[in-house]
Amino acid sequence: MSKVMGPPATPSAFARTGSVFRREFFAYFSTPLAAVFLVMFVAMAALLSFQAGGLYTRGQADLRSFFQWQPWLALFFMPALGMRLWADERRSGSIELLMTLPLTTRDMVLGKFLAAWAFSIVALTLTVPLWITLAWLGAPDHGVVLAGYIASALLFAALLSVTTCLSACTRNAVVAFVLGVAACFLLLLTGFPVVLDFFAQWAPKWVPESVAAMSAMVHFNAMTRGVFDARDVLYPVTVTAALLWINIIVLDWRGSR
Repeated sequence: MSKVMGPPATPSAFARTGSVFRREFFAYFSTPLAAVFLVMFVAMAALLSFQAGGLYTRGQADLRSFFQWQPWLALFFMPALGMRLWADERRSGSIELLMTLPLTTRDMVLGKFLAAWAFSIVALTLTVPLWITLAWLGAPDHGVVLAGYIASALLFAALLSVTTCLSACTRNAVVAFVLGVAACFLLLLTGFPVVLDFFAQWAPKWVPESVAAMSAMVHFNAMTRGVFDARDVLYPVTVTAALLWINIIVLDWRGSR
């Protein structure tokens, strides 16, 4: 008795996003650029921590000097990581091929973003020997150190989503990088005392408080101190989700033109 074959099952959204993620993530390691990126990130993180931050000379068993430089590393490394995600697809014309695949725009945006974010977390994970060295030399508060790593990963996600969104707006990866650095710098700059003091001199109290609430630096610093307020965690999550949503809208709009 022959068995009637039905139509093939449609892959779930999770499966479709996962297929894009695997393709993009392993593509990073197919060129020497991945090794260059990882080595430069780890080297710069260690150099800034030991030389500029005085990790040993401070005489304190913590990684404060390491985490204080993470926003500045992310300011350049995240735009460098995200600038080509969509700009190169547009320049080469391969985005038109992607649009013909049985994938939604959301699948492609999420898959590409998660792959880039996972790669940035690999770079961050390679700095764990600093934590191990600190634990060998002293008795750090491991909860605070772990909080700093989580805060760094969330900051990476927020700044990376900024650049991927801008990358979808241009065919030039260099332009996406410059715009990404500028936009990420504004997200960090609003938390600086000089900016907050400027508004505090003439504006009502709620104005500098609102400006500080928009700063990635303020929420990041709070988490690196081991204080996990819901607002500090929701900030990078909200920024990332909003920019990925805008990324989808931009690609759909430009694809329909």
